[in-house]
Amino acid sequence: MSTKMKIAISAGLLAISQASYAGYEIQISDSDSLTFGGYIKFDARYVDGNVGYKDYWIGTGTALSEDISKIKLFAKESRFNMKYVHDDVTGFIELDFHNSAQGNEIISNSYNPRLRHAFIKYKNILVGQTWSTFMNTSALVETADFGGPLVAVSFIRQGLIRYTQGGFAISLENPESYGGDPSQDSIPDVIAKYTFKGDWGNVSVAGLARQLNTSLGNSKSAFGASIAGRIKTVGKDDLRFQLGQGELGRYFGTVVAKDLVGEEVEETTSVMVAYRHFWSEDVRSSVFWGNSTTETTDVDNTHWGVNIFKNYTPQLSFGVELGNFELSKENADSNYLQFSAKYVL
Repeated sequence: MSTKMKIAISAGLLAISQASYAGYEIQISDSDSLTFGGYIKFDARYVDGNVGYKDYWIGTGTALSEDISKIKLFAKESRFNMKYVHDDVTGFIELDFHNSAQGNEIISNSYNPRLRHAFIKYKNILVGQTWSTFMNTSALVETADFGGPLVAVSFIRQGLIRYTQGGFAISLENPESYGGDPSQDSIPDVIAKYTFKGDWGNVSVAGLARQLNTSLGNSKSAFGASIAGRIKTVGKDDLRFQLGQGELGRYFGTVVAKDLVGEEVEETTSVMVAYRHFWSEDVRSSVFWGNSTTETTDVDNTHWGVNIFKNYTPQLSFGVELGNFELSKENADSNYLQFSAKYVL
């Protein structure tokens, strides 16, 4: 490495991974750069109702016999990432502290790091663990609750091999017969997606085909499709949406439905819509609603919310969100109020 190498530090967004930020770039040479990013996020969350408390709502919940109230303060959504670029090769890795083994809340409140992303990209080929090709990450909603209305969106990371050409992408992805016998999974999931882009925003259309294996050793085919996007409206405002239909299973709704119920393939319908409005250059709000229903298990779960965020510096923002999560079949729902502070590295 030349002793005359230049080291430049700059701030910006890392577009390669939704909601992951690259804060500091070291230019090692004309063809090599190393970027460090992530953010620190603090949450204060209050939940009241007869759905069991969760640090963030997923597609399902536990109905309780009576209402409970709980408040929790935590910083485990904080994350760190690193990207290395050499000519046409990019390597990316990201860690956070969600959903991992933890210390007790009496003294330490410690959390172990977990792997979010780890992939290599060379020209049109990507291999590793990252967002599923079935997703449109630009349609995810800005929320205080981690992930927002996960009950009705595609939100999944896994090992995959993906080829991209223009707006078209096709991938082979890690199979998992959720609700069946995954030890018999021998054929990867196949996903294809086309994304239409313009000054108006983007819309993607995706389809998936899978072979699932039941607990009794039978093979079942499963097919599903989705349309998702983010459309620019007035000024900096935008409309975000996701629609999913078919034998989606674990690909939509964040465990709102299993792939298999007994020997039958579950069918899911999911709808999410959100609108983000900018009150000023540094103040914005999102209102969102998401619902998923299933055919066999008769699930009908809904999550709605409204929030407001303000940036005090380009890197520092504070926000408040009010919302509700409902399990219609169980006649259970909980309201929540959440405050968040976020500092982007």
